[in-house]
Amino acid sequence: MGDNMVRKILSAHRVDGSMVAGEEIGIKIDQCLTQDATGTMAFLQFEAMELDQVRAELAVSYVDHNMLQTGFENADDHQFLQSTAQKFGAYFSRPGNGICHQVHLERFAIPGKTQLGSDSHTPTTGGIGTLAIGAGGLDVAVAMGGGPFYMRMPQVVRVELTGELQPWVNGKDIILEMLRRVTVKGGVDKIFEYGGPGVAQLTVPQRATVTNMGAELGATTSIFPSDEQTKKYMASQGRGDDWVELQADDGASYDEVIEINLSELEPLIACPHSPDNVVPVTEVAGKVVQQVNIGSCTNSSYVDLATLAHILRDNHAHPNCSVTVSPGSRQVMTMIARDGLMTDIIAAGARVLESACGPCIGMGQAPPTDGVSIRTFNRNFVGRCGSKSGNVYLCSVEVAAACAIAGVIADPRELGDPPQIDMPDEVLIDDGMILPPTEDRDKIEIIRGPNIKPLPLADPVPDEYKGEVLLKVEDNITTDHIMPAGAKILPLRSNIPGISEYVFSVIDPDFATRAQEKDGGIVVGGHNYGQGSSREHAALAPMYLGLKAVIVKSFARIHRANLINFGILPLTADEAVIDAIDQGDELELTDVHGSLLGRRMIQVKNVTKGTQFDTDAGLTGRQTEIMLAGGLLNYTKKQQKQTVA
Repeated sequence: MGDNMVRKILSAHRVDGSMVAGEEIGIKIDQCLTQDATGTMAFLQFEAMELDQVRAELAVSYVDHNMLQTGFENADDHQFLQSTAQKFGAYFSRPGNGICHQVHLERFAIPGKTQLGSDSHTPTTGGIGTLAIGAGGLDVAVAMGGGPFYMRMPQVVRVELTGELQPWVNGKDIILEMLRRVTVKGGVDKIFEYGGPGVAQLTVPQRATVTNMGAELGATTSIFPSDEQTKKYMASQGRGDDWVELQADDGASYDEVIEINLSELEPLIACPHSPDNVVPVTEVAGKVVQQVNIGSCTNSSYVDLATLAHILRDNHAHPNCSVTVSPGSRQVMTMIARDGLMTDIIAAGARVLESACGPCIGMGQAPPTDGVSIRTFNRNFVGRCGSKSGNVYLCSVEVAAACAIAGVIADPRELGDPPQIDMPDEVLIDDGMILPPTEDRDKIEIIRGPNIKPLPLADPVPDEYKGEVLLKVEDNITTDHIMPAGAKILPLRSNIPGISEYVFSVIDPDFATRAQEKDGGIVVGGHNYGQGSSREHAALAPMYLGLKAVIVKSFARIHRANLINFGILPLTADEAVIDAIDQGDELELTDVHGSLLGRRMIQVKNVTKGTQFDTDAGLTGRQTEIMLAGGLLNYTKKQQKQTVA
């Protein structure tokens, strides 16, 4: 029996563990990616490991999140990132060069390679056949240093695409259909491998849209074959020599199969406030729209914006609707300008923003009070848009363009025949804003602004602990709930004492103060705790506030790993147990070390209620050593010293 694509790549990169679903596996990482909202901390961690240079095949430091520069903080971080890239041997993509995932797809991703990025949408390059995984910055720092990346061996799910896409339906509708079926927690510890006869009609940008939003399924990653479409795309980027074919073998086995008949899909839209709240556009058509935002790492390719320009040509944005466009890269922006498409977009009344994450990460363009915002982005969590009362809908560029013209949610099929946009055979290639590693690394001095504070380290997990339940939360709590983004808070990503004041501020503005007064404590929650962004600040800042354990019904993959990396116990318990705990209860954990080392349940007493229950840390032997060492950074430094000795 042949292998699927995922097992082929993992087998070629496995350095530790067993390729049995659920078992821990360590893999070699070929390419590493950071962005400025997570990269400053990642390079501080790399520096703290006392490594002199990047040891992975490739590392790229991107600046695409903190772009407003309303104060000195963002600009200082950019200087720090440029100097650390030069010092340690990474490429540096300057501000304005584009969104990390779009640029990496264009200029660096290679089929069959492994990629680890400190951004949850790193799987975007799965559209080109890369096995690309999002992780916390500390995991990426270790991989940059040549260390393996560890994860549970995922189940591999085949997504069989048949039929043909109908007019006005595209890759965004495929992933929205997946979200409708699988939900935001249905992909945890799974990799979605796309195949079938329907794949051949999808261009690489369409595939990248699908793999990008695979993150919203909670998936480890998603991947497409590397075929003639891939070869054509890479040739257009002048990287034809990097192309390799990658296909599943005939008769390859899978843990699960999902079938999607593309012919049956129609334009879809995700309603507030979750990416899996998906319905046909026709079900919500007519709802008044105040804002349309087009772009982000999900839908900002040349084909996306060329499609937008052709729809807007000879039309105008509705007078009550604000419209913005964020090109995904400098390459895309230059090409739509060259081809006259920028003129069509501007003439229609849209505002063109810089090539950056922008509104998707809450950096500007917050909708009005109770306003409806139509976005081609990937997330619509409460408050992420910058307006807590905003109602964000997620859709394709075609649907967004129809809404912009009509001023209400509209079905693009009412516009007549869709524009036919072909992938260009050649693109404009100018890597002048990507700075390669310098040969004079010893002469580089790292530039540190006053907002860049020393890296806080975790304490070893205590053997006995008594603390108060500082907060109890529901299912599907996101990292945006735990550690918000936005123009006010993002500039503090390199200042843990400063940013820690905003932990859980979306849910409970008094949380940080209470945590400090109580000298830390415990958080209790529901299912899929920590879904969304890879931001390790959602673990790092709570650790700084003294959080010792999180007890929930289930975790999202990346956040659980981040909690372990920073010495916070990730515990699960039965639903009835969680439901019986109240905020303010005092909990006592006993014999933690013995339980972890013996792979036993950790007993917890609810001192307030006089009850006792079991919790499961579910740690591997390696993860237990990390907890006892006081986090992954301390563990890694200890391992390095042992290796040298």
